[in-house]
Amino acid sequence: MHSVFLFLGAINAFIGVGMGAFGAHRLKVLLSPEMLSVYQTGVTYHMWHALGLISIGLIRQQAPDSSLLRWAGWLMFIGIILFSGSLYLLAILNIRGLGIITPFGGLAFLTAWLLLSLFAARNNLTLPGKK
Repeated sequence: MHSVFLFLGAINAFIGVGMGAFGAHRLKVLLSPEMLSVYQTGVTYHMWHALGLISIGLIRQQAPDSSLLRWAGWLMFIGIILFSGSLYLLAILNIRGLGIITPFGGLAFLTAWLLLSLFAARNNLTLPGKK
């Protein structure tokens, strides 16, 4: 299924919008400003990386066999779960120990972006319409 990352990106964008709305309307009155900021950081990274997944899904349509893109997509998805997920749980449940998981999600994000840039460099990607 070549559109798995397009699907995961779209579903995660949907979830990210929902989490943002939940934070803005419901959690705003329940969380301290510090924890609301932690939650919002999770939403921000969630949304940016949902868009990253969509981008990978679209690029993979042109290079469906690229292992760099496949790894980048899965690492970006794992990053959303670990990074944003741990921040959501930390903010809502106030379990400080969850903060140890967050950097692993950040590392997954960084690696995903590095793999995507390596794919672009190896394939000498150009802008649409350019030859």
